Amino acid sequence: MSGSQTVILGEMPALSKLYVNAAAAAARRRVLGTHGGTELPDYTHEVRSVKAGVANLTAYQHLIGESASDVLPAGFIHALAFPLAMSVMNRDDFPLPLLGMIHLSNKVVQSAPVLFTQALDIRARVENLRGHRAGTQLDVVAEVRAAGQAAVGQEEVRWRGVSTYLAKGVFLPGIDKPSVPVTPPPFAVPDPTALWQLGVDTGRAYAAVSGDFNPIHLSVLTAKALGMRRSLAHGMYLASRALADVGAVRGDSFRWDVAFEAPVFLPARVALDISTVQADGGAWQRSDYVAWNPLSGRRHFTGSVTALP
Repeated sequence: MSGSQTVILGEMPALSKLYVNAAAAAARRRVLGTHGGTELPDYTHEVRSVKAGVANLTAYQHLIGESASDVLPAGFIHALAFPLAMSVMNRDDFPLPLLGMIHLSNKVVQSAPVLFTQALDIRARVENLRGHRAGTQLDVVAEVRAAGQAAVGQEEVRWRGVSTYLAKGVFLPGIDKPSVPVTPPPFAVPDPTALWQLGVDTGRAYAAVSGDFNPIHLSVLTAKALGMRRSLAHGMYLASRALADVGAVRGDSFRWDVAFEAPVFLPARVALDISTVQADGGAWQRSDYVAWNPLSGRRHFTGSVTALP
């Protein structure tokens, strides 16, 4: 845990209000020509005794393709913590524009199952501000513990997610832009193990179960207002659906990684391939996945799910 100051919030922030605040902040910055500085706020936001709603959990499991279970899916926990992460990026001293931020990657370690009946303490902070060839990037860290652990001296993190975001076209003074990376080898399209048909309403359906009503995901009109040609699927919807396709073989404790490369504009067809690596003796060890556009062959995202030691 970092040495940042902790701000205890009485309840989970409303994402709708956070998006309104972000839009107002963006307008102020355009008019005044100002930004929030060149350093990240050294604060951790925390909400205690958070409980998942069973109806929302059921709707999420149905939408993503997860089996019905009392264990919260890793992607659902990300959605549960997301408003708190947004609240940190919504601070006046946050140096980057929140609207239009691009989700580059996600790394999750779920070290123990989390039941929907459990009350949870959730924390979020931002760190590692750094350059990117296309702008400025940072990490948003969210951690979930069983409620009350801090009070009894137990600090077991059951779920920890690190989301990397890019503010495209924003270059802060004093932050060096990294050199252009080596071009990766061409993508060899494998035989798909699944083919997803995503309707134009996919973004709205995921927003309804996750609470993430970012305008770029909702409709053509709202997406165009933010510079997109069409609405696009939430990255975490795609990643969570791939995780669900890996299946129950992964168990309830694992490491889950995803790197996003190209957006999925809606409506869309997405091809997915999952390959499994087994340890000596046949036990599951890792599943790797890749998703792409079956018409153009352009890769959308890659990732893996790995057994914890």
